[in-house]
Amino acid sequence: MADKLSIGIDIGGTKIAAGVVDEDGHVVARVRRETPTSSATDVLDAIAAVTEEFVRDHHIRSIGIGAAGFVDASQSTVVFSPHLAWRHEPLRDAAARRTGLPVLVDNDANCAGWAEYRFGAAQNQSDLVLITLGTGIGGAIVLDGQPYRGQFGIAGEFGHMQVVPGGLDCECGNSGCWEQYASGRVLMRRAIAEADAGSALGQQFLEMAGHRDRIGGWQVTEAANAGNEECREWIAEVGDWLGVGIANLAAALDPGIFVIGGGVSDAGELLIAPARAAFARTLTGRGYRNEARITRAHLGADAGMIGAADMARLAAKRRRPGQPGARARVRKATRTTPSMRPVARTVPKTTTRAASRRRRTS
Repeated sequence: MADKLSIGIDIGGTKIAAGVVDEDGHVVARVRRETPTSSATDVLDAIAAVTEEFVRDHHIRSIGIGAAGFVDASQSTVVFSPHLAWRHEPLRDAAARRTGLPVLVDNDANCAGWAEYRFGAAQNQSDLVLITLGTGIGGAIVLDGQPYRGQFGIAGEFGHMQVVPGGLDCECGNSGCWEQYASGRVLMRRAIAEADAGSALGQQFLEMAGHRDRIGGWQVTEAANAGNEECREWIAEVGDWLGVGIANLAAALDPGIFVIGGGVSDAGELLIAPARAAFARTLTGRGYRNEARITRAHLGADAGMIGAADMARLAAKRRRPGQPGARARVRKATRTTPSMRPVARTVPKTTTRAASRRRRTS
């Protein structure tokens, strides 16, 4: 197991989830920390502390970090994070210096998509799109068995596709973005409106959350799963918008499967069934083409951690010989082993002349 364990660290806007992950995607140890949001140095300290805790009990080969933000194509720098103090932060090299281990950095959704491809809902699929539904919408693309990051490393920001020109304002600075209609933000807005109106349902949300500022989409999902018809209708509307956006992605990418993850996916078929219906009626060429499957993610909140660790493990494996000491043996063999190409034998000139005289005299 010595060469098969990696640390996966999923750094979100509120929490750091870290674990030791084996080559089969199993989490063998885990810790959780609150995310320091105001200082890049504090985040680096947290990464170092988590690593130090794990290496006391495990032989770790590499570290993978899933970062909530834009990561450049070299998988080294967090260009921008809307919820953390990362602005062109050279996270890979800084974390490698602090921990003494090889480090790989990628967007957290890319890591989750890779985990679902390798170990989750999209196994045996060569092309997939992961859509993560939380407060906003993130995503990841795997094409022909490889993560697709785009020219600049920022592919998969599906939530900011414009679906309603001139629609609701988005935090990104544009309006009418997909995540304003098909994410947990929609459920949160409606739940807060009910609380402000003083309705019985709003009072239920306040009791569940403890405070207005803690009301979120998860309360709506819990109420819907418990049978509340109004909450079920809200989730179905989100599912309808989800299906419309998926049809647009299918027109562009044509994957075999769409995997739906994130906290809103806890609504299960209350969300997925309306999404499938909207997808079927909106898809370009419907009735004349194969349709991708739409399914819920399998790995839940662990996906980012598992994917980051697996990416790092595979990258570390590519950077070293297959067996300990192999590099030294290769160098030695290169110096001492003769070429395998046929070598022409050199015949002494005297022998050649004597043979010529014998041929002439005979």
